Amino acid sequence: MSGAPRSPRVPLTGHPGRLALVVAGAGAAGMLITLPLAAVFYYALRDGLAAYWSHLVAPDTLHAIGLSLLAAGIALPVNTVFGLAAAWTLAKFEFPGRRLLISLIELPLSISPIIIGVAYLFVFGMQGYLGPWLDDHGVRLAFNVASIVVVTTIVTSPYVFREVLPLMLTQGRQEEQASIMLGAGGWQTFWRVTLPNVKWAVIYGVCLSFARSLGEFGSVAVVSGGVRGETNTMTLQIDLLYHDRVQTAAFAVASILTSIALVTLVLKTWVECREISSD
Repeated sequence: MSGAPRSPRVPLTGHPGRLALVVAGAGAAGMLITLPLAAVFYYALRDGLAAYWSHLVAPDTLHAIGLSLLAAGIALPVNTVFGLAAAWTLAKFEFPGRRLLISLIELPLSISPIIIGVAYLFVFGMQGYLGPWLDDHGVRLAFNVASIVVVTTIVTSPYVFREVLPLMLTQGRQEEQASIMLGAGGWQTFWRVTLPNVKWAVIYGVCLSFARSLGEFGSVAVVSGGVRGETNTMTLQIDLLYHDRVQTAAFAVASILTSIALVTLVLKTWVECREISSD
């Protein structure tokens, strides 16, 4: 696929105003992003590697790491399948209420996660609409691991969808229609035509969804109960350690989330470079 012609880059030499803007932007990025990230690793390692490691292998911290990975590991495939299916349906078909459905799917991006957690409890908590009925049937969906997984999935549900939908809309339906006219079935068309065309958007959305799942705090804090060693995720463990004034341990756990964020940034840059090179 041939890309659109790119505009030539304007050199900064001889343009003091532009150079000043670049320097100001780099300085602001350094102050607001780079320094805080460096501070996380500095405070995490200030007592030495042995202390850093001992904080990470503490039983409650290991449980928090495992619970965060479990929630993200379940939410990620669910949201990937959902995002692809929803984007494909909305991009390839016209039907009444289509724009409203797009807005509903993207709603978790504009609502505070705390509100999502509270709304979840009003539905599935013991004082909610369905909570007592579920409890009578032996199902509990509040203040346990299941509630953490569900709200994490809800909060991160739009990420893959939002990355894939614009690309599918841009590409149109011609290639799929040609594939079907040549005798390919629906699944063949999806796997061999649709999915390869959006694979970089899917990878990008998956990276964002995974990082966001691990870093979720507001909704999880509302529905988990925050029981130490049972329903504490990494973000809740950081908050607990910080308020317990075990700051080095809090920063040690925070360094894991920071490292994941940096890896996500590298993957994002790599995906964008691959997208540009494939145009």
